[in-house]
Amino acid sequence: MCHGGLVDAVCRVCKISADGRHIIKSHGGQRGSDIGQYRVPAHLAVDNNESVFVGDVNNRRVTLLSPTLDYIRQVVSRDDLKWKPDRLCLDIHRRRLYVADNEYKDDKWTAGRVVVFSV
Repeated sequence: MCHGGLVDAVCRVCKISADGRHIIKSHGGQRGSDIGQYRVPAHLAVDNNESVFVGDVNNRRVTLLSPTLDYIRQVVSRDDLKWKPDRLCLDIHRRRLYVADNEYKDDKWTAGRVVVFSV
């Protein structure tokens, strides 16, 4: 699950227990833009190997984590996007990551597109 919004001090991705009561492992922590930090992790996609793609809205990137939530690499950078990666969808058969790249302006979503990446 994703945790952390614009005003939250902690922004992270967590693997939680089946009953939803305990954090098993997490990646992230203090809000920021360095590797291992997020600024509004908003959406996840998980592949058939249980690797996790994290859409980091305000850092304008998508990060790939291992099944144990260790950092692997950045798969989409701000240079690949025009706006903010708000939603992700992964086609595991074609190995394509669909990223909803949306503009947020004047307190509302005003424009958008879908960008496709081979992963």
